[in-house]
Amino acid sequence: MSEVTRILDRVQRGEAQAADELLPLVYEELRKLAAQKMAGQPPGHTLQPTALVHEAYLRLAGSPNPEWAGCAHFFAAAAEAMRHILVDRARRKGRLRHGAGLQRVNLEAFNLPGPGDDDLVLAVNEALDKLAAHDPLSAELIKLRFFAGLPNVEAAQLLGLSERTAKRTWAYARAWLYRELTGSA
Repeated sequence: MSEVTRILDRVQRGEAQAADELLPLVYEELRKLAAQKMAGQPPGHTLQPTALVHEAYLRLAGSPNPEWAGCAHFFAAAAEAMRHILVDRARRKGRLRHGAGLQRVNLEAFNLPGPGDDDLVLAVNEALDKLAAHDPLSAELIKLRFFAGLPNVEAAQLLGLSERTAKRTWAYARAWLYRELTGSA
């Protein structure tokens, strides 16, 4: 009987420390399995094989009364857990509230105007007025970042925000302005 099979037997008997001993022995195989599962994913997929392994292992080791008939059965269960994780993630991303059907736009390439672009400055000003009507904080952050030239950390401090909140607000505000200025829906 292999070491993995012995540990699997101990896990089935309910020995808590056996699950901790199992991961180092099966990790590389699980990682290869996860990499194979992830190979067919589209570009820009944010789930990494390591995260998939960890999620699958948590599902397997955390299940009450696991019953595996040896290594092959354990790895088959791991593959099935990975499949479920990927399917659940795809379904979640396919929902409208998670951006189903929307095209990803690189906002880093979108630059707001400088002082020499008069028509664009007027368009941005008008868009900022609209933004301020429903989200004054985002509008204020845009003003501090673009027109005052403050870095995110300083703008966050002035607005009394954490840097992380300012970063999220910044991403939202840029996307909103981009959509408003380009007429994208």
